Amino acid sequence: MRRAAPTGRCRRNAVLAGGLAGALALAGALTGDPAPVRRARTDPGALGLLRGAADAARRVPYEGRRFLTTRGGGRAATSRVVVSHTPGAGIRYRSGTTGEGYRPESAAGDTTGFTPATLALLTRNYAVVRAADASICGRPARVVEARRADGSPAGRFWIDRDTGLMLHRELIDAAGRPVITTGFTEISFTASPVEPSPLGRPSRFPGASAGSPVETTGARAAAGAWGEKLDGAGLAGLRGSGWPIPKDLPGRLTLHEARREHGGGTLHLSYSDGLAAVSVFVQRGGLDERGMAGWQRTVRRGRTVYRRESLRRWAVSGGNGYVYTVVTDAPQSTATTVALNMPRDSAPFWTRLSRGARRLTSAANPFD
Repeated sequence: MRRAAPTGRCRRNAVLAGGLAGALALAGALTGDPAPVRRARTDPGALGLLRGAADAARRVPYEGRRFLTTRGGGRAATSRVVVSHTPGAGIRYRSGTTGEGYRPESAAGDTTGFTPATLALLTRNYAVVRAADASICGRPARVVEARRADGSPAGRFWIDRDTGLMLHRELIDAAGRPVITTGFTEISFTASPVEPSPLGRPSRFPGASAGSPVETTGARAAAGAWGEKLDGAGLAGLRGSGWPIPKDLPGRLTLHEARREHGGGTLHLSYSDGLAAVSVFVQRGGLDERGMAGWQRTVRRGRTVYRRESLRRWAVSGGNGYVYTVVTDAPQSTATTVALNMPRDSAPFWTRLSRGARRLTSAANPFD
């Protein structure tokens, strides 16, 4: 039986729901790479609504209150923020815990979590279909679902009928429980002019003994205003020089964007299956375990991972001269599994052997 869409006041829905545009039920799929999901039929009209929502996030002015709730281990954590979007200017936000900040117009789409790349991953891994229309925030909405191969919903999205803006979204585990929910509790379609204000002061990620500073808040870094975006040639060059940049991770997570911090000391790798979003920050250096006081320590397959679960899930590991910091809204098992599966060596054996042979050839021939 199809789960009923939420109705009534947004504020009541916010208490009952949980999460952000960035996580889904990877439970069970994270113990190893699962077999490819059989391609199911996607409704072009439903997919068009999601594309329209990503566009509306940039062109529609609004003011409102948003929430993010994540659930895991029998606990729930919620954050709330006041937002104001003016097209062409950006998003201004205020929070009782993080103060006031600003995101540029290029990051406005994070209210949906969708880009052309992540929509392509979504349709590769799930069927996107229409569900029964509903009401959210007292506004009529069109409802879209992303369904697994067995027909169960993995994600559900409420899109405002009049503006096309996404008002609410849930990411759902295999048992039908929302593990992450995000959306508006209040919204009006007007906005005040936005004056840019700087993001928080930078500081090193936990456990990094070397590398340049990065933004303290993973969500801000993930907003897209972080560093230089790398193209295919840039990625190939970094991989050739030894940087560990996996194309795929467990749970059908695929690399869809990579950025390099100005100065080159840290990479921000963005992975997704179309629903779940995982950020991996890669820094040169060794894991300084003295800096991990208060974190939970796990040792699996001879590898140590430090983890912390709050509103967002963190996991930190190291290997062969690099430190990996994983940040996600998905369940803690996602962050831990990704940290466990990051490369321990900077390059595969045959790549290192080939590189060594090239160095020997270069040394033998001073004109090369």
